Amino acid sequence: MDGAVLYAFLLTLFAGLATGVGSMFAFFAKRTNTAFLSIALGFSAGVMIYVSFIEIFPKALDELASVHGDQSGMLYTVLAFFAGMLFIALVDKLIPTVGNPHESKFVESAQDPDDGETVAAKATKKATLNKSAALRLRKMGVFMALAIAIHNFPEGLATFISALDDPAVGLAIAIAIALHNIPEGIAVSVPIYYATGSRRKAFKLSFLSGLAEPAGALIGFLILMPFLSDTVFGLVFSAVGGIMVFISLDGLLPAAREYGKAHHAMYGMVSGMMVMAASLILLM
Repeated sequence: MDGAVLYAFLLTLFAGLATGVGSMFAFFAKRTNTAFLSIALGFSAGVMIYVSFIEIFPKALDELASVHGDQSGMLYTVLAFFAGMLFIALVDKLIPTVGNPHESKFVESAQDPDDGETVAAKATKKATLNKSAALRLRKMGVFMALAIAIHNFPEGLATFISALDDPAVGLAIAIAIALHNIPEGIAVSVPIYYATGSRRKAFKLSFLSGLAEPAGALIGFLILMPFLSDTVFGLVFSAVGGIMVFISLDGLLPAAREYGKAHHAMYGMVSGMMVMAASLILLM
């Protein structure tokens, strides 16, 4: 069990630290690679939607039906699934659009609060932000980091619980979440970098926001483990499926379509489903 817990925790750490990759995009790219992000986000959505309905929901149902019978087990599974959706929807509702990591962010899109001009354009012209504008831009980056950290808690728990049940499925989910953490790293790094001129500060804040992912896994583990039974596991597992479906439909696919052409998002999603299906078949 200790080995399985360590493996699950390391996967959540890997997924969370992918925000640092987004920082690299912000530091070294003048424009966002929209085609890559569109396909990557679609791929992430495909993996999470497929595994939620094909793997997670049926396993949660099996666990709950074995304890409470078929009819009650189905009822509890469905209720937990939609409870997971409601939970992440409330988290989304409490975070304003400007700081919501499910809104697409571009390297070139952060704006000077005073004149509305993009800070990337100002930097290209070697313009200098005044102190008050730079301070507000820095606060925007900090706020985004906090918003992303809040979102990363349930995502970390989703990765962790999935990896505990099935290491291969956990790995696939970790990769999917890591891909969708890349634009979140951009969202944090762009305003901090252009406000302070420091790559180190921007990367540090992005890195810390990503650590919320393993923190969510650790806190969830400490809270749930004393009470972990077939019923609790089934309920949490089903709720995890609901969380991942909501994130995919509400955040990843709309962002994927905005970053690139609609077909890019769909190609990525179908590819993600196919990769997930192939991996599950090979591991049977």
